[in-house]
Amino acid sequence: MREGSERGYFTFVLHGHLPYVLQHGTWPHGTDWLYEAAAETYLPLLDVFCRLWEKEVPVKVVMGITPVLAEQLSHDSFKENFVDYLNLKIKSARENAKEFKECGLIDMANLADMWFDFYGGLLKKYLSHWSRDIIWGFRTLQEEGELEIITSAATHGYLPLLKRDESIEAQIKTGIEIYEKHFGMEPRGIWLPECGYRPSYNWKPPLGSDEPYNRKGIEEFLYENGIQYFFVDTHLIRGGKAIGTYMARFEALKFLWKQFEKEYTPEEKERSPYYPYYVVSPGKEEGAVAFGRDPVTALQVWSGDHGYPGDFRYLEFHKKHFPGGHRYWRVTGTDKDLASKEIYEPDKARRAVEEHADHFVSLIRNALKDHPEGILVAPYDAELFGHWWFEGPLWLEAVLEKLNEDGEIKPSTCGEYLETHAPKEAVSLPEGSWGEGGFHYIWLNEWTQWVWEKIYQAEDLFFTLLEETREQELHPRMRDAITQLARELLLLQSSDWPFLITTWSARDYAEGRVAAHFQAFMDLYGGIREALEKEEFSEECCQFLKVLEEKDCLFPELDPWCWKEGACK
Repeated sequence: MREGSERGYFTFVLHGHLPYVLQHGTWPHGTDWLYEAAAETYLPLLDVFCRLWEKEVPVKVVMGITPVLAEQLSHDSFKENFVDYLNLKIKSARENAKEFKECGLIDMANLADMWFDFYGGLLKKYLSHWSRDIIWGFRTLQEEGELEIITSAATHGYLPLLKRDESIEAQIKTGIEIYEKHFGMEPRGIWLPECGYRPSYNWKPPLGSDEPYNRKGIEEFLYENGIQYFFVDTHLIRGGKAIGTYMARFEALKFLWKQFEKEYTPEEKERSPYYPYYVVSPGKEEGAVAFGRDPVTALQVWSGDHGYPGDFRYLEFHKKHFPGGHRYWRVTGTDKDLASKEIYEPDKARRAVEEHADHFVSLIRNALKDHPEGILVAPYDAELFGHWWFEGPLWLEAVLEKLNEDGEIKPSTCGEYLETHAPKEAVSLPEGSWGEGGFHYIWLNEWTQWVWEKIYQAEDLFFTLLEETREQELHPRMRDAITQLARELLLLQSSDWPFLITTWSARDYAEGRVAAHFQAFMDLYGGIREALEKEEFSEECCQFLKVLEEKDCLFPELDPWCWKEGACK
């Protein structure tokens, strides 16, 4: 490509995240989620990125790996059991092939052989090429300049609704520390969970009787912790009011919106999502850079009606053959029930990949033609590619290859783009998220109010205890107990639980996890209070602490006394 000839820039942002599931169930909800994502998304993405690298095709993808995901993929129990999982998939594919051949279903038998090769190849590369270390694989690609890996909040807590600034500080600081542990450098960017953003204003919790107080804007926390950039949804960048679709349906949400609306004056100017903006809350001076999600390309991939993954030629996600769980059918049609799905034809799916990659590149070109030197940012959940949309990794590969041949669009990570294209405008953004309705409804509603009541109670108890013990000389096991209490609080705050409750995707599991972490928090908190009074731990509390340390063992280096503003930098 000729120097200066590019019309614009482009990057995929892939947000890799799963809640903490180790030691918390297997199937249908639990560690199988992690095994599936590793086999169907993370390893295939590594494979695609390496192929592109070897072909000298610029990757320049921004890869989000949440701290809780990095901890799980690095855990010894995952590394050991994932091998067993892959071997089971290989065995079931072999058995399926035998079954189909005996029944004369030759096309089905060929697909079973495809699955045998797919999982066998994954196992071989996982053991030999990646040495059972997926995180090391991504780190290697970052060190070679092919990826830019970003962090997120520790357990994907939904930051705009957390009650105390200390909780936001805890989620962000822990996220940075875990990133540095796994990737050996400081993160430049962050994925705000659910793209949830809140500016600074006089905020009152939507539940309870607490008095309002001036909250810092999310961008201030990022600036103070050295984070350069983050992402928001299109409607926040455009400068209009967030789409409060569900306000009338839930009083607590309406209350939050009215609080914010009093202090927010929307600008008449409509901003382009193809340029970054320096974000500061009204009356403030410190902030971080926001990139907006492109709406056109988002619709083309995410839409259930118009998106690529719904093409009739692609592998059907929902229909599986048991035992084994392999998939042998294609989408076939929107009007077809699972019983009517037709057999999958890989050659036709590969042709669809090429067609859709061509179309996507044309969308990028058209979107940027009136925005010279702009950047189109296309963020998606990483698990869409491979897990939900089997052909997704191949489509990513095809898009990046075609961009390399195109010559008009230059792939670039967000950090690299900012090195030569500093934001020209400082703005104040409205409050919102990328969830349905554009505000907080998916996470705060009539089904999840009880979740936030428990989170708020735990926040108040924990941070009061932390301040009381900050200057004390504590017994090592007391420090361990308070640290474990911090882990239970972080796990309780995970945005996954209210999301799964609202969407009914795994409601029972999510409700059980909230109840379990809250009960663990309260029982341990009671034991700590008793031990502080008596100046010794009861045997019962010691045993309970040991159980929790084995079950909820993420972030082993955690130090909650560093969560105070400005501490441990």
